[in-house]
Amino acid sequence: MNEMYARERLTEICKLLYERRITVSAGGNMSVRISEDEILITPSGTNKGLLRPEDMVKLSLEGKALSAGRPSMESGLHLALYRMNPDTNAVIHCHPLHCTALAVSGRRIRPNMTPEGAALLGDVPTVPYFTPGSRELVEAVAREGRANAMIMERHGALTQGRTLEEAYNRMEELEFQANLQILAEGAEDLPAEEICKLRA
Repeated sequence: MNEMYARERLTEICKLLYERRITVSAGGNMSVRISEDEILITPSGTNKGLLRPEDMVKLSLEGKALSAGRPSMESGLHLALYRMNPDTNAVIHCHPLHCTALAVSGRRIRPNMTPEGAALLGDVPTVPYFTPGSRELVEAVAREGRANAMIMERHGALTQGRTLEEAYNRMEELEFQANLQILAEGAEDLPAEEICKLRA
């Protein structure tokens, strides 16, 4: 992907996440792959609604900074997913309100109450709590690294996709499903055979 175009698209996605209140303040981090061994990632400690294309930090897949700026402290999560999944070209980590409500109350997210959740998300594992930015958290995320989406205990949510739009859509759908789960407590999932049909 052309680097300048990628910088612009990543900025647009960050603004969209902020405007949709899927991320707030300086929370979360987003990235996109621009070549086989390079990514762009949001800088550390910045409001995602105020970012500019030139603010994004370029990293090698080994974590070496290739441009100015301080990359997100959680870049290790992104790099681990890119290294293990060649088809992953975007990673989004946010602290959406309803996903985080489930994450802090010890409830697994149930994405199979609607066709869209079942098809777009698949099974959504919960990663145990480790300090943000720690090696332990990176390793825990990597253990679930084949999942389209995951919840991090007491922390938030993470999605990956073949494109920025797919990773974004999964995050938006994940937050919708979390909200639905809270509002429709006790509702049953779709039948197992229907879930298999949708995922196929």
